[in-house]
This record gives sequence, C-alpha cells and structure tokens, in this order.
Amino acid sequence: MPSKPPNTQRGHLFVIAAPSGAGKTTLVHKLMDTNPALRFSISFTTRPQRHTETDGEDYFFVSPEAFQTMIDAGDFLEHALVFDHCYGTSKTQVASLLNEGHNVILEIDWQGAQQVRNHMPDCRSIFLLPPSVAELKRRLTGRGTDSAEVIERRYQDALGDMSHWHEFDFAVINDDLNVAHAELERIVSGEGAANDTSNPLLVGRINAILQQS
Repeated sequence: MPSKPPNTQRGHLFVIAAPSGAGKTTLVHKLMDTNPALRFSISFTTRPQRHTETDGEDYFFVSPEAFQTMIDAGDFLEHALVFDHCYGTSKTQVASLLNEGHNVILEIDWQGAQQVRNHMPDCRSIFLLPPSVAELKRRLTGRGTDSAEVIERRYQDALGDMSHWHEFDFAVINDDLNVAHAELERIVSGEGAANDTSNPLLVGRINAILQQS
C-alpha cells in the first residue's frame, strides 16, 4: 500500500468498548469491512489463542512474562486484566497509524478506555450495549462454549460493565446489527448526534435497559 504524504492530517482514534455479549467484535469487523480507510489496533493478550484466531491479526498472543516486560518498559497505551487474562494496546502501533493520517479503531474494555482517555483526551469513545439484559443472557448462553458458572460470571461482569456507559462520548444499542452498524458509521464520519450520551432520548432507552437488571 502506498505511504501517506508527510503533510497528511493526523487521524482520529475511536475507542469502542462493550460488555461481553453486546456484539462488539461482530460490529467492529463489519465496520472495518465497509470502511477500508479505518485501521484496527491489534491488542496484545496473554489469553490462549482460539482455533479460529490468527496471531498478529486478531491479537498478538504473548506469555504473561513477556506482557509484564512490556508493562515495565512503558510500551502500553492501556492495559487491563479481564477474565484472568491481560490485554494491552501498543503506544507505538497507535501513534504510527495516527501520524500516517489513518483513523484508528481500538476495541477494548471500559477499564482500558479510561486509561486511553487519560492519555489521549481527544479520542472519541463509543460504548455498545445489548437491547435488554434478557438478550444479553441469551447471547452469552448461546455461544455454547462456556460452563454455566462461567456464563453467570460473564453475565454479572457484563452488568457491571454496562454501568460505565455514561463515561463515553457515544452509545449504540445493538438491537439490530444493520442499524447499529449504520449508527457506528455516522459516528466515525463525524456525525452521530442521536448517539451522543447527552441525548435525553438515548439516556432514557439505556436507563430502561439497566433497570431490567
């Protein structure tokens, strides 16, 4: 791919977070497929690699010792412990893409999003939510890969994660995949006022979802 000219305007960083079961990964992949100008920041993780994943494409899979070495060296823009595994975002990778003029998507959890906002307050943060807690539970159960104990833990953690939605600039309720994708597209293009977390209509919808728990 040809390099960007040196005077290219610096890109924007979009931070997307969501509770487990909200459909974050599916939506981010769809957004990347339809918006080739975006770049995806690949996280480092100590989580075991799944058979459907490719090292260097889905994640950079590293040992706990290697991850700690990167922390000690200050290599991470953010890092967090999630479900007993560490995840982190490379400062160098993100800075390089932004300086080349690319808009960058960072898919992390709310803890990491807090750290990124502290380091880069000009980033644009987006929180994804399920349409209901019942649908959240159905999605977590429907994966068919986890025990009942793990599902319940993920469910309780997801409810806790959802309480942080108001810390973000935008929120998207993933009821219909195509509608949620269109809303993400508008946010990335600089629009998306309807998804601003100060929008009273959106606040009402989200509060109604949270009250179900």
